[in-house]
Amino acid sequence: MKQALIVVDYQKDFVDGALGFPKAAALEKEICAKIEQARRENVEVIFTFDTHHEDYLQTQEGRNLPIPHCLKDADGWKLYGAVENCRQETDRCFEKPCFGSWELAEYAKAQGYEQIELCGVVSNICVLSNAVLLKSALPEAQIVVDAKATASNDDSMNKKALDILAGIQVKVLNR
Repeated sequence: MKQALIVVDYQKDFVDGALGFPKAAALEKEICAKIEQARRENVEVIFTFDTHHEDYLQTQEGRNLPIPHCLKDADGWKLYGAVENCRQETDRCFEKPCFGSWELAEYAKAQGYEQIELCGVVSNICVLSNAVLLKSALPEAQIVVDAKATASNDDSMNKKALDILAGIQVKVLNR
């Protein structure tokens, strides 16, 4: 079975930076364990990077969330903690200017994955958006989100996101 693990936006600004929250930091060990398991099982590991530029506050997202974050090549744009050490030079990385990545969905479709697991942050924004795109690109693939490996700064929104994911036939583990 062709599989991938996608680590969504586990960047410093979402963990201990501009938009950081304590539950994000608590995911580090679980995400690293998933990456290590994927490597043992020859599962492709992919990373997404929320990526903004100096004009962020002039974008629609910036007007709605006026907190500059994940500015390309700034410290907050980098992967957080041990997850950065888990990344290998050969891992595919997708920079995305908004919540979801069309490029990631197109790549996944071209690879013909049969199973894709997502982990990272933020569950109700970027994890949800990318899961929807992947499910649309690969309707017969099993899309998985482990509740132990994703979080939101708002517990009620996290629960709602997991409910929505389950509703669109994403397999939600460890609720």
